[in-house]
Amino acid sequence: MREQRSGVIIQINSKSGKKGSYKNSAYAASKFGGIGLTQSLALELAEYNVRVNAICPGNLLDSPLWVNSLYKQYAKRWGITEEEVRQRYINQVPMKRGCTYEDVANVMVFLASDQSSYMTGQAINVTGGQEMH
Repeated sequence: MREQRSGVIIQINSKSGKKGSYKNSAYAASKFGGIGLTQSLALELAEYNVRVNAICPGNLLDSPLWVNSLYKQYAKRWGITEEEVRQRYINQVPMKRGCTYEDVANVMVFLASDQSSYMTGQAINVTGGQEMH
């Protein structure tokens, strides 16, 4: 990318890269580090017209991680149904739904396009309003 003097790097991060995560400190620390990496690379590569940004999705509640694992774990831990677990997480989001792959892909397409040609070093929230910083 340096040789061709253009390019785009997009890191998929997490809302946990913007705000600490209860009982999930190692994950949050790695995600904070990822945003630091994004910002540092953006500074280092700007002179080569290479843009570096991150996307910070909220909970992908229909993903295999949630459907095949997390709902069951939380339901057992909290003594509630899997649907009640899902609803707890939806209730934390001002837009009252989970993040989808399409939500993330839409931002990715924008960041990869020339429409975002003056953006670098950013960590873009895709959280339905759950994280606004």
